[in-house]
Amino acid sequence: MTLPWLDPRNDDQPFPSPDRALSEPDGLLAAGGSLNPSRLLRAYRQGIFPWYSPGQPILWWSPDPRLILFPEAISISRSLAKILRKGRFTVTADTDFEAVIVACAAPRGPGQGTWITPAMQRAYSRLHRLGHAHSIETWRQGELVGGLYGVAVGRVFYGESMFSRASDASKVALVALAAQLRRWDFAVIDCQMHTDHLVSMGAVAVPRAVFLRLLARYCPLSGRDGGWRLDDDLLAANRLAAPPP
Repeated sequence: MTLPWLDPRNDDQPFPSPDRALSEPDGLLAAGGSLNPSRLLRAYRQGIFPWYSPGQPILWWSPDPRLILFPEAISISRSLAKILRKGRFTVTADTDFEAVIVACAAPRGPGQGTWITPAMQRAYSRLHRLGHAHSIETWRQGELVGGLYGVAVGRVFYGESMFSRASDASKVALVALAAQLRRWDFAVIDCQMHTDHLVSMGAVAVPRAVFLRLLARYCPLSGRDGGWRLDDDLLAANRLAAPPP
């Protein structure tokens, strides 16, 4: 099968239907195109995201099944709830997007590369400046020790990456994100592909068709563009540690 090629000079060129994505490698749909805001937002609305390594063309994916997390269904372990109650961390939103994406791009181990290339960093930083991409930061004694970033379209948040320099720091960021998104009536957090870490926190795999129906319902709704700020009382440890209603 020949992989469809997107013209990088034409951001209005439509993506192939996600049901044409390859089963091996799972979800590979197209190559080429650009990382301009209009192209990226078009992709997210259709359940498609870019993921490629240095030296490769831009590759576009829509895997089946899709890992998602319903904000109200996040699972907080007893050990994590204890950490939240102790108030060891401070959590913010959109305070230092650049630092978060740079930290997420750092290699995770010796000899390991990164898919968050400089071009990807520039593209998502631009989305952030436009009010579409957002970061959650976890701080300890004034030091950035964890966080995540992603893209919001309507009432859907598309998680892109997370990092942790202290035990459980990224989990704290995810708990805070889910708590705030519940208050804002967001429907779903896209986690893209399976990881044991996210499954342990309540993420579930759903068929791509189900995911696309969720997008069709919730992406057109009014969301939260512009800079984000977490509710002040959300930062209280007992609020974050409380089980979902």
